[in-house]
Amino acid sequence: MDYLTVKWLHILSSTFLFGTGIGSAFYLLFASISRDSRAIAVVTRTVVLADWIFTTTTAILQPLTGFYLIKLAGYPMSSTWIRWSVILYLLALACWLPVVWIQIRMRGLAREAVEHQLPLSMAYWRHFWIWVALGVPAFFAFVMVFYLMVTKPI
Repeated sequence: MDYLTVKWLHILSSTFLFGTGIGSAFYLLFASISRDSRAIAVVTRTVVLADWIFTTTTAILQPLTGFYLIKLAGYPMSSTWIRWSVILYLLALACWLPVVWIQIRMRGLAREAVEHQLPLSMAYWRHFWIWVALGVPAFFAFVMVFYLMVTKPI
């Protein structure tokens, strides 16, 4: 595959990865703040689905296209910007992997609250705060990867 096609796939998949992540986080955050169990149940169901469809596929595609671009462009793997991009990407993934499980658990807790017509449990809110705590470093790691990908310093 030629360089421009791979670059297009890399940029497109990074847009889907980051866009789905930030969009899902936005809707889940504001649905949770509303404390409306029904809204939260719908949003968590959709966020989990979006993660499986978009985030998982693009999280796999990103390093494949990225390393292929490095090879095609002839950048040395020892480049500082490449090493930091990989480290930050791995940090973001390390935050995202538990978030997948947390969102599935939040979805179940919200569904239970709706089925039994109860307020959200304390377990939901514990998971929510862990979700927020993991989302913040993942967000900034991805922002930095974007910066490094575009500027390629050193």
